[in-house]
Amino acid sequence: MLPLRKREVHPAAGHSSRSLSALKRFNFFLYGTIAILTSFFPLYFQNIGLSKVEIGMIMAGGPFISIFANPFWGYWSDRLQNVKRILIFLLTGNLLATIVVFQLREYAVIFAFMLIFFFFNSPTFSQSNSLILNAIENTNYKFGAFRLWGSLGWAIIAALAGPVLSWMGLVNLWMLYGIMMLISLAFTIGLPQGRVTSKPKTERQSYWKVMLSSKLFFIFVILGILISVPNSINQTFVTLYISNLGGSNELIGWSVFLSAIFEIPVFLLFDRFLKKSARMMLGGLVIVSILFVIRWLLMSVAGGPLQVIFIQVLHCITFGGYYYIGTSLTALLIPAEYRATGQAIYALTWGGISGIIAGLFGGWMFDYLGPQTMYSICAIISVAGVAGFTFMWMKYRKQSELAAS
Repeated sequence: MLPLRKREVHPAAGHSSRSLSALKRFNFFLYGTIAILTSFFPLYFQNIGLSKVEIGMIMAGGPFISIFANPFWGYWSDRLQNVKRILIFLLTGNLLATIVVFQLREYAVIFAFMLIFFFFNSPTFSQSNSLILNAIENTNYKFGAFRLWGSLGWAIIAALAGPVLSWMGLVNLWMLYGIMMLISLAFTIGLPQGRVTSKPKTERQSYWKVMLSSKLFFIFVILGILISVPNSINQTFVTLYISNLGGSNELIGWSVFLSAIFEIPVFLLFDRFLKKSARMMLGGLVIVSILFVIRWLLMSVAGGPLQVIFIQVLHCITFGGYYYIGTSLTALLIPAEYRATGQAIYALTWGGISGIIAGLFGGWMFDYLGPQTMYSICAIISVAGVAGFTFMWMKYRKQSELAAS
């Protein structure tokens, strides 16, 4: 396993307070903009006549493309040592592809252009995380203090988008999204580059060998799929679930708001109490996985849109906790000069492989088994994840105790 390296900490290094403030504003609008599409895309596709199976197939295309897109953009980000430039490429391609998609009505053509869209969209969050981690390297700043601005944007902009789209109509979703994406691009001005200069670059042929030389990281990525598949199913179909139960666009917006706004205190608490210890982080993953099981069981017995909305509040500690701990664990195990690709590989667990499974089988379960049965199956899958992370934590604890004795 790669040695866990201690780094010198300085009050500030490499980046001005102005560029770090720009990073917070950028995350606010980036996450808020993508929240609009994530929340209302399935409803838009349903509105133009696509079935839930077809919607599931489209949404599965994104995770499939991300298997290639995340490492591709992660490699170029590490090679160029300029995460900011990569993010500008991604957002520009995202915007252009989206404009085309909203002009189409044929399923096959929509599917093809959505693959292009996902090529630019899927790596966005992992690259944003890498920019944060690189910008705060060797400073006293914490990851959560920047990432919480993303949650704030996700919550507020999604809540405002609900009544706006009720007024504009879902057919005009592209206009709202396009305007917000242009604002996000404007806020890339002033961002730090995200350069890492702590170590010289290694040769490309040793790249994957370095990435996979951590057995702990490899097992974490594999087990993460068991937790991420149910979460991806929920992310894809929860808005359709609320709509089927009689919920309006406004209620869907508030559902997104409540699921994201409480991530902010969660991130602050993790900033304060989560130690840079693999043992503690694995224990945290066990607790978060148990809460995921409870969340899916509650969703399986929900009887109305308001119940679903309040259950969504658990998103803050389940996904928020898993996201924060996983990002921190990846940064702990992977060398800084390979950080962008490390985050890209981690992103495959919650947006790649798991998303393919969620899109392909989630749509079928929703249509033919019903959403209640779908969420019951999600709970069973999460139980397997709990068992895996518990075994992993116990084994690592035993190894740590033996090494200390």
